[in-house]
Amino acid sequence: MTQNYIVMEHIIQEYVESHYEETITLLKELAAIPAPSGREEKRAAFVLEWLHKQGAAGAFIDEAGNVIFPYQCETERKMVAVMAHMDIVCPDTEELPLRETEGSLIGPGVRDDTANLVNMLMTIKFLLEQQTEILCDVTDSVPGILFVADVGEEGLGNLKGSRQIWKNYGSRICEWICFDLNYNVIYNRAVGSQRYRISVRAEGGHSYKDFGKENAIVQLAEVIMALYEAPLPQNAKVTYNVGKVEGGTTVNTIAQEASMLYEFRSESKEAMEFMECFLQETLQHFRKKGFRIEAEMLGVRPGNGAIDVEEQEALTQRCRNAIRKYYDGEIICDAGSTDGNIPLSQGIPSVTIGTALGEGTHTRQESVAIESMKTGQKIAIEIVIGEMRKRCGT
Repeated sequence: MTQNYIVMEHIIQEYVESHYEETITLLKELAAIPAPSGREEKRAAFVLEWLHKQGAAGAFIDEAGNVIFPYQCETERKMVAVMAHMDIVCPDTEELPLRETEGSLIGPGVRDDTANLVNMLMTIKFLLEQQTEILCDVTDSVPGILFVADVGEEGLGNLKGSRQIWKNYGSRICEWICFDLNYNVIYNRAVGSQRYRISVRAEGGHSYKDFGKENAIVQLAEVIMALYEAPLPQNAKVTYNVGKVEGGTTVNTIAQEASMLYEFRSESKEAMEFMECFLQETLQHFRKKGFRIEAEMLGVRPGNGAIDVEEQEALTQRCRNAIRKYYDGEIICDAGSTDGNIPLSQGIPSVTIGTALGEGTHTRQESVAIESMKTGQKIAIEIVIGEMRKRCGT
């Protein structure tokens, strides 16, 4: 080694400033590419091509559609997974709208998670440009960094990309860091969730001639009202939501079919079990009334597993320190439902942090403060380098 392992702050500062225009250009390009969960292939192709142009020859797309770049992951050494998801909540399959106003970019998914994906990519470029002389000796005792632009984080994606990473690399992963949302929050606990499609079928008919016959929409509405009367447990936070309702044919038909998407969430395993029992009892109640009702489980996000408390807190503190180095606002530690649910459920220390600031999450008016990309990129680089330095013992 020709230098000490410490990467001086001015090196990161200089890189971020000199690559600022490139960062914002990349953000605008990626933010325009549609990527609903399950349809991320256009972004994946763009990301893979971009990585190859930067010299990341080992980058590839795996069987789930994740774009992966193993950095110093040779042999069977342990790895720290660093990921940002490519998918967004909006279902658009054509070019996404994007506008700039008063220092912000506004558009579907521009921050969640496009801005974080961009800062992860620019972190990779930093490592490739600086090479290894400012980092660690490459030895089997030093974990590599497994960078992942993953699929299926949002909605009914059911954490498809993270599950594939765990399946392929779980035995080698010692820590897991997700870049997602804002950098004033650290998610270091997992909120579990279960998601269902609940469907009702009824006799239906003509709105005038068959008036009085069973209406699937009306019956579904009864089910919804009953689910919203759930007697929530008092010892843990529990939420539930009907997020989408479909059914019927037109204004003058009595609906034969109707369905809804329903979920419930909690950190508490016991609370999740309670909500599952309440759901099944509610459905059974309506079946006894003659409702033809079915429930299809669409996805399960696992909650917390057996985590080493000290290791989890140490990772949280390192990330908090990295954020604090560049941001002097309040930092909140909280529970969330993210790609981090997969490693946390398996007992692997994991945190989810953002690398930008913005508002309007999961709306078409979602925004990212353009200037926050600088701070977030410094945080991203600091965290990745910090993990390598820690493992080097410096």
